[in-house]
Amino acid sequence: MRLYQLDAFTDQLFAGNPAAVCPLTEWLPDSTMQQIAAENNLAETAFYVYNAEVNRYHIRWFTPALEVDLCGHATLATAYVIFNLEPFAGDADQILLDSRSGELKVCRQEDGWLILDFPADTFNKANVQPPALIAAFGQKPLEIYKGKTDYLLVYGSQEDVENLDPNFRELVTLPARGVIVTAKGTDVDFVSRFFAPQVGIDEDPVTGSAHTTLVPYWAEKLGKPELTARQISKRGGYLRCKLNADGRVDIAGQVKLYLTGDILV
Repeated sequence: MRLYQLDAFTDQLFAGNPAAVCPLTEWLPDSTMQQIAAENNLAETAFYVYNAEVNRYHIRWFTPALEVDLCGHATLATAYVIFNLEPFAGDADQILLDSRSGELKVCRQEDGWLILDFPADTFNKANVQPPALIAAFGQKPLEIYKGKTDYLLVYGSQEDVENLDPNFRELVTLPARGVIVTAKGTDVDFVSRFFAPQVGIDEDPVTGSAHTTLVPYWAEKLGKPELTARQISKRGGYLRCKLNADGRVDIAGQVKLYLTGDILV
């Protein structure tokens, strides 16, 4: 089987978020895909199958520990593989993908940027806050929200977010996929970090799916639909985002190919 490894949401190698992509002609057993993802030991491994009858792709994402409902950076990496490295039978600049989160769309721009079209998250202020959430970070945030899968913690400055050193033993007990922390940025509209020990990832380098929560929050807060963002992990990543009127978000990024190989299963 062919396997690719790519760095997503970056224009240079060894930055952004690495993902593995495995093109398939038919689905492997779930246990085999989970074992491949564990062997890759990356935040996400994406598998996809092309359905010629409807000219669409079906995508699934696995962390080293489990299958997840949505992953931005691995979808971005998959689109790069389909557009540039594998036979591509669809529209020259658009890919449609079926997933556990419904229909997803990826568009290619002339400058090489890829735009994810994802459903915006719905979130509300967290009236009930697990004690472990505050204990894990020490510094109390200005606001706390709960989305479909994640908590969102808003801090007063980019420096506050940079200096956070979470207690992962506390975080892993939370009833959520992960925790997004965010603040206004110094050279972009907003910055963020994402912690998800619950799914085997202490800190994710760049998290596209987290921006389905971040974009609607900051678009309302800053009063504008188009935003620039950095995820300020050690590897770091840069995103261009937009909140659309139809309740969906555009999350744009670049991809760099790192590895092409074959795996024997």
